[in-house]
Amino acid sequence: MVRSWFSRSHSGLQELGALAVLYAFYEVVRGVPSENVETAMRHTSEIVALEQSVGIYVEHGVQGAFDALPVLPTVLGLAYLSLHFVGTAAALVWLHRRHPEHFPIVRTTLVTATALALVGYVLYPAAPPRLAGLGFSDTVTTHAGINLSSDLLGTLYNPFAAVPSLHFGYALIVGVALATLASHRIVRVAGALYPLAMLLVIVGTGNHFVFDAALGAVVVVAGWLVARFLVGAPAPATRRERRVDERPEPCCS
Repeated sequence: MVRSWFSRSHSGLQELGALAVLYAFYEVVRGVPSENVETAMRHTSEIVALEQSVGIYVEHGVQGAFDALPVLPTVLGLAYLSLHFVGTAAALVWLHRRHPEHFPIVRTTLVTATALALVGYVLYPAAPPRLAGLGFSDTVTTHAGINLSSDLLGTLYNPFAAVPSLHFGYALIVGVALATLASHRIVRVAGALYPLAMLLVIVGTGNHFVFDAALGAVVVVAGWLVARFLVGAPAPATRRERRVDERPEPCCS
């Protein structure tokens, strides 16, 4: 029964309701504050040490380069606030309407990746760069005018739920879907570049390390593997019809 449900593309209202319930549950679990800030800070120090050891600790340089350009920090801050929700929602609506046969695998990948990410938030709390006392600036607060550390927003999310990055994970899901399914070349190219753009946004705003994004990609791949098990092949009614020019020629009398 579960496999049957995941294998179908349901009505827009049903899909919206299911995703709304999932996201509410996600926010509740993710919003549980870490009981040990010291542990979160120690985990962040471990991430920095790991990146330094393999030569990918580039976050300071990336943010510094963006901060030196006028207007760009504001653009990055607004992109961080909007793309994660608006971009993902728009892509899911497009997929549901234009490619319903592929919607179940993408939706189930997103759901499973989110569930895996929640496990990561609980087991490995970590502070984002902007809260780690490492000299990073909070671009969203200073340039976009939204204080992510305010008392109001602090009640809605857990600032130490940084690993893995679902900002990058969702962008990877959306990017792959657009790059492989869109009919227009410019949209396919935009899809291929979208995860990279999101990586620059989350690093440039001081909200994630490259390591966080890499773990976001890992949970997406794991989610896709689970989704392949849960989602059956598209039903015959949803398969693309054969092209007209492939129809057999009528027999001659």
